[in-house]
Amino acid sequence: MRIEQNKLVIFGAGKIGRSFIGQLFSIGGYEVVFIDVYQPVIDELNRRGSYKVIIKSETDEILNISNVRGVFTGDEKRVIEEVATAGILAVSVGLNGLENIFPLLAKGLVERFKTDKSYALDIIIAENMRNADTYFLSELSKFLPGDYPLNNLVGLIETSIGKMVPIMRKKDNQDDILQIFAEPYNTLILNKKAFKNPIPAIKGLAPKDNIKAWVDRKLFIHNLGHAATAYFGYTYDPQLIYIHQALAITAVNDLVIAAMLQSADILRKKYPGEFTAEDLDDHIRDLLSRFRNKALGDTIFRVGCDLMRKLGPEDRLAGAIKSANGNDLPYDKILFALVCGCNFKAKNEEGNMLKEDVEFFNQYNHEITAVLTKVCGFNEIKNQQLFREAEIMNKRLIL
Repeated sequence: MRIEQNKLVIFGAGKIGRSFIGQLFSIGGYEVVFIDVYQPVIDELNRRGSYKVIIKSETDEILNISNVRGVFTGDEKRVIEEVATAGILAVSVGLNGLENIFPLLAKGLVERFKTDKSYALDIIIAENMRNADTYFLSELSKFLPGDYPLNNLVGLIETSIGKMVPIMRKKDNQDDILQIFAEPYNTLILNKKAFKNPIPAIKGLAPKDNIKAWVDRKLFIHNLGHAATAYFGYTYDPQLIYIHQALAITAVNDLVIAAMLQSADILRKKYPGEFTAEDLDDHIRDLLSRFRNKALGDTIFRVGCDLMRKLGPEDRLAGAIKSANGNDLPYDKILFALVCGCNFKAKNEEGNMLKEDVEFFNQYNHEITAVLTKVCGFNEIKNQQLFREAEIMNKRLIL
């Protein structure tokens, strides 16, 4: 076996894997090898050697992504060989799929070490998670020999994934199992300092020195603004379906901007010198323009559901409020978004709430104090003012 410098191996042939990571590296001149659990996609990738990315905007643009192939996750021997010979590797399987890839990754790294004891492997972690590098380091260590030089031979590259993937209908997948929709945005923000090898000269890669700041920018402006749009929009009119419909309402649009601007102030205080007010204002305007893209077909239900996670202690709303508290900054608009989220009962096109959200309301039933304490992680003694404000907001909503 020999290491192939211009080969990207990516765990995950899903939406981000194909529409974003695979697209960037294929267009950048790399062979792209997808490793996935879904055999029909793998078989079709190998049959065609290409797939289409449909860029959804006012007019559709079609990109033909070539020089690709697939490997079924269950074919352990081949997976190990692909990891051992990769020029660079990426992971985009979603949080629930991560635990299954670490044993395979470790075996591939051991085999690679036999082939070349000095050629490091950079792993782009294309997952929406904070401290992803620390998590990967911990999990990989469990499956590697004690004398494997993990810190020297593996670069764990955190990213900030800002790309939004449009909703695809069942018919879209039936028409072509490989085609994938994407928005025009195509910038992959990643940790400049974590690379062991030279950073690939690929258009769309945006290496940053302080990746923690950029991961927080994604969470506390992009994710926060998206969720606020869903929660304010549903509160204004529970019959609204799409995110772009919510932002077409002036009152909702103004509240969303106000919440995002409060979070921008928090970020500038938290990371002095990393962001300017003008930078973040421009970013907010760009995000709102992207949220308004009707071709995305993004629904209020999809963006707002999964309340236990999205209202969680370190997530987009509660996490931003805690940072505001720690820096003596206002957070009332963000808190209002959170309170609206506590009353969010949007349904999908079949007329059903997310099962986990039904359980959320069965457990908490609009009891804002219980949600703030048990879900968001606030302290009723230390955060008395916050609890009072939230109670007043909540009473206004449910009357």
